[in-house]
Amino acid sequence: MSASVKSLVTTLTSRGPHRVLRGNLAVAGLPGVVFTPESGTNLPAVAFGHAWLTKVGNYRELLQHLASWGIVAAAPDTERGPIPSHLGLATDLLTTLDICTGVRLGNGSISVHPEKLALAGHGMGAGAAAIAAAQRRVAAYVALFPAPTAPAAEELAPDLDIPAFVLGGEVDAKSVSSDTLPLARAWGGPLVLRTLEGASHNGLIEGRRSLAAFGIGKFEAKNARATRALLTGYLLHSLLGDKTYAAFADPEAEIPRTIAVDPHAPVEPDAGRGKIGLRQISQLVRR
Repeated sequence: MSASVKSLVTTLTSRGPHRVLRGNLAVAGLPGVVFTPESGTNLPAVAFGHAWLTKVGNYRELLQHLASWGIVAAAPDTERGPIPSHLGLATDLLTTLDICTGVRLGNGSISVHPEKLALAGHGMGAGAAAIAAAQRRVAAYVALFPAPTAPAAEELAPDLDIPAFVLGGEVDAKSVSSDTLPLARAWGGPLVLRTLEGASHNGLIEGRRSLAAFGIGKFEAKNARATRALLTGYLLHSLLGDKTYAAFADPEAEIPRTIAVDPHAPVEPDAGRGKIGLRQISQLVRR
């Protein structure tokens, strides 16, 4: 592992050089938030989908972090009920991109380039982002600890040839609630698949949650910081073409606390249907 990659991860774990502004998507008719750098034109932007029963306020640090590195980050605060519409959230993600590209942000001096757009999400929001990507071509897609959706993201994935980054949690490797491997296996374009050491899918959600007191869904600060660095580096390279961060889009690169996985390597069935054991995950590590 090169010292430069370690240094980049450390740097991207910290806030970027830009002062961050916060806006409200509701001004344009959609509940949600948008974070932007203080100034800039033709900026890259990402529309981010939330996980099940999670509000966008639980991603404030993540969205602010992206904005501090020069990326407009916006998230619709819709479909938060116990029976959400994944298609509805996908539609709202596309509306979010329309707002980012069609409205002057901040004091009117901030603009987004229409070809520097990404769709991303966490949990069910990752699946909704894939559904949205099937309806409109964007420059990049990111799935953080993806969960199953209806329609299934992996059924749409073969027709999606855009660059993608899929991040799974080591702790959730054998969970049937994870869509990490099925989505990555089905993806039709260039893809980077990694697992994050010691991470679980709920650990990215910031702030207090009703079940956190029982040890369920507790925020994992260290893993959240690592996820923010990986996401930021990937988007800086994919949306801006910044070669400084090329390692984050390289499926062969060694990055601290992550394992690069080959989604197409053969895996023996585990005892439980649909489950992937930790022993089998180790078989998928790129050699």
